[in-house]
Amino acid sequence: MPPTSPARARLGVSLMFFTNGVLFAALLPRYPEVKDAYDLTGAQFGLLVVAMPLGAIGAAATAAPLIRRFGARWVNGVGSVVLGVVLAAAVHSPTPLFFAAGLFLAGVTDAIVDSAQNVQGILVEEWKGRSIINSMHAIWSLGATSGGLIGTWCAVSGIPLTTQMIVNGAVWVVVAVAAAVLAATPHDARTGAAHQSEASATSEASATSRAPEAGQVEDVAAAGPRPWRLLLPLAVLATCGTLMEEVANSWSALFLGRETDAPPELAGLGFTIVLAAQFVGRIVGDPMTDRWGREAVARLGGLLVAAGMALAMVSPAWTLVLIGFGLMGFGSATLVPAAFAASARVPGLPHGTGIAMLGWVMRLGFLLTSPVIGVISDGVGLRYALLVPLAAGLLAAYLSHRLARSRVDA
Repeated sequence: MPPTSPARARLGVSLMFFTNGVLFAALLPRYPEVKDAYDLTGAQFGLLVVAMPLGAIGAAATAAPLIRRFGARWVNGVGSVVLGVVLAAAVHSPTPLFFAAGLFLAGVTDAIVDSAQNVQGILVEEWKGRSIINSMHAIWSLGATSGGLIGTWCAVSGIPLTTQMIVNGAVWVVVAVAAAVLAATPHDARTGAAHQSEASATSEASATSRAPEAGQVEDVAAAGPRPWRLLLPLAVLATCGTLMEEVANSWSALFLGRETDAPPELAGLGFTIVLAAQFVGRIVGDPMTDRWGREAVARLGGLLVAAGMALAMVSPAWTLVLIGFGLMGFGSATLVPAAFAASARVPGLPHGTGIAMLGWVMRLGFLLTSPVIGVISDGVGLRYALLVPLAAGLLAAYLSHRLARSRVDA
């Protein structure tokens, strides 16, 4: 179906991001049930949930060739169908080993889908001639927040996890296929070096109109000739952002349920609050960047993350802990979309490769986050394990400050 307008393509990409968020997020508020059902310790649970990022790392080399061969929007559509099926199968697992295998396959699929939706989002951004990537990631946050609410409501209502995930998957894979149809752009068939050359030319031609979005972080990509040098600082910033998502995904429900006075049925709100605050942060991210610059926004975000985690660590009241999680979500909001937008335009890389490489490096952080938090939790308590995201927030602030200084010195 030929595209009719950039607006329709943007709607299609928005549905891609929303679907990717809601498919997996509906499972997360019910992680305490999974932990109890398999009778796992904190360290064992940390190893269990790391299966998904481990699968994502294994899929890194697959995403870019698939996108170039079949097109980003259909890789996203088919991959979303597979993701829905795998997640529904995983919750039927009789043992933690089979559940981990399901998460591993979900991670493989999600990494490919994630790369595809970001590639398609950049294509639509280039077609529109202005930045939309922050708002696309805001839609993902909205989808994940919706998934969190679905999971929390089903838990409170006593709906079995297996039933929830079957219905959730069936609904959203249909939406994913519709999104693939709607998201077509004139650039879809232009891949490889030809597309990369055109994309670079488009970026240069529109540099003035979208300088605040492409701006400061992307200037890192002009610092040297080697792609890994260009991607490394972007990957570290993105990892700091995704670490917050992993804390929200795997540990917020446990923290609220075990370390505060929150009622058990409200434990899933931690994840929802983080994603809702992240959504708001991404909606306002573009105007904030236009006014103050990307490094300043990222530096403030890192400090907000650290402040939020410090508040959560010292407060036994669940309402204050939710405020801390909200600060974490808002502060980390723009780190990942900024890194993806910059990596798509790293010179010298084939179409889709920069995003796929960034995703691979970024997910290495996921591989370590939950096991480290689990070990700290077993050793000295889950409250002290929040030092991990607190330190990541300070690191993001420091890196952003250094990037700003580098621009001034240049």
